[in-house]
Amino acid sequence: MSSAARSSSAETLSGPVAVCIDRPVLPLDRPFTYELPEELGAGIGSLVQVPFHGKAVRGWVLGPTEDVPARVLQVRRLVSPVRSFDAAMLEVLRWVSERYVAPLASVIARSAPPRVASEEVAGGGPGPVLRDAVARLAADRGPLARYANGPELLSALSGGEGAFAVRPAPEDEVTLAVECVRAALDGGRSAIVLVPEVEPLPATAAALRDAFGDAVAMFFGGDRRERYRMWLDIQRGGYRVVVGTRSAVFAPISGLGLIYVHRESHALHREERSPYFHVRDVALTRSRSSGAVAVMAALCPSLEAQALGHLTVEPTGRAWPPVEVVKPGPEGRAARLVSLLRSARRGFLYAPLPGYGIARVCRSCREPASCAGCGGTLRAQEGEVRCAVCGASGTCARCGASDFGIARGGAERVEEWARGVADVPVDRIGAKDRPRPPGPAEILVGGVEAVKDFGPLRLDLVGILDADLASRRPGLAARERALTTWFEAVAWARPSGRAIVQTRTQNDAAVQALVTGRPERFFRDELPRRAASGFPVGFPVFRVVGSSELEDELRRLEPRTLLVTDVSGQTVCLLALDPERLESFGRAARTLAERGVVARVEAEPHL
Repeated sequence: MSSAARSSSAETLSGPVAVCIDRPVLPLDRPFTYELPEELGAGIGSLVQVPFHGKAVRGWVLGPTEDVPARVLQVRRLVSPVRSFDAAMLEVLRWVSERYVAPLASVIARSAPPRVASEEVAGGGPGPVLRDAVARLAADRGPLARYANGPELLSALSGGEGAFAVRPAPEDEVTLAVECVRAALDGGRSAIVLVPEVEPLPATAAALRDAFGDAVAMFFGGDRRERYRMWLDIQRGGYRVVVGTRSAVFAPISGLGLIYVHRESHALHREERSPYFHVRDVALTRSRSSGAVAVMAALCPSLEAQALGHLTVEPTGRAWPPVEVVKPGPEGRAARLVSLLRSARRGFLYAPLPGYGIARVCRSCREPASCAGCGGTLRAQEGEVRCAVCGASGTCARCGASDFGIARGGAERVEEWARGVADVPVDRIGAKDRPRPPGPAEILVGGVEAVKDFGPLRLDLVGILDADLASRRPGLAARERALTTWFEAVAWARPSGRAIVQTRTQNDAAVQALVTGRPERFFRDELPRRAASGFPVGFPVFRVVGSSELEDELRRLEPRTLLVTDVSGQTVCLLALDPERLESFGRAARTLAERGVVARVEAEPHL
């Protein structure tokens, strides 16, 4: 936050002001005018109490307004002495509301932890002294200067602005985050680092905490009181670096110079609750608003980040382990994989299918196996057979028996046969286990839940099993999500290990991207496929639920794609919009919500 913006936001207002009512529904998503008495000492971002339809409700002051109706009610009282946002942050919050067609009240509420009034009484002292930490690290030369376009990024971090896509060498992934933050601090600015998850603590977050000590706000975890106290301390200037998950993109830190999105392509950077924002887009908007640098960092960037055309920062030479491609043998045991496994001392086998195998036939009636409750697939897992769809105990849909012939294949079976091959212990990370890296002499088996930010692991071997499953998984982005996970797992083999991928489609663009360590071929293959499907990359996508009139109303907006179905008496529309039609769609959605035609809008749903 610039000093000018902070000063402007802290000004006391009086007279007619626009207030956002704390009612997060689309039909009420507009400002209401109230008379603000000067003696309340309120201004932009103040939480106040106002009369609304005969009731006392909360709302946030948005600023002066010239939209003054004939009859104006008065703000009753100031609820909190702490302002929820300043003028600069209000611009970002309004952008989120418009981009994702979400009520501004819900965006404001999500931008800060729930209020704890007793924490506002205790003042805030000055922040920790960072001078020693910066001096200690100033002599450490990181790898950025040796990267293509690295000097340009370092120059921007020292006092400029811009957006960069950083594709680090695996062994540099943690180091680059620290170097970027240090460069921003050296320039007298602050930084926000966004991680997709915090359990277990990412190596990147731990490295930032170790490098900058008390200057870092670890903005996650804790109870309600602790989180609000931390938010207040950040607002008061107590920290120069904020590390957190999605909501940290709104952290009220002053002098912002860097927003660093770590593992930008990770699925958890999308908010799953309303408002359904994506951290990448909000970070880019806030950095532009603040005159800061936005860094999208990932071993395999998302298609969306690639399409934005940011300046790419990457190693000048190959920085990827050798990757072999082989055809899978029985139960996914290619001879080459078995051979490498025998000599490996420390490794990881990525097995995307959970369980021990799939029930194929009922041994009692000889009919194909399916769930008696929903007809879904039956999977053998953790010593029992259950439906993979509804979770019911496995019983035959035809005769009710529970004895099945199992086609073996899955992480449990991989663990079993790997134990008979490897010369070191073999263990498995299940869905309920705490993820961890392989021990000094251990082979680990696991799925996507096991692939975390553990930092450089220097494994002897990483195996990607059943890579062909990615193309069979439902969802428009299934291959992209699989490739992101493959990249993060294979990176553990740097700098001296090797990886092996089992697939029957060796020339598949995703497989070849993994082999080369460069995702461009996959991008060239996937972008036209997305466009042909009706959902081009970069086009806003919404799922809208409403009444029977909904389809006709949305067709008037001329969407690029509109798919319609009926669910439980409601009309559900999935649509992709040309970006220039987003504003008109938002206006229409709010109007239709007032008429009862639109019941819910979900932005960027998983397809």
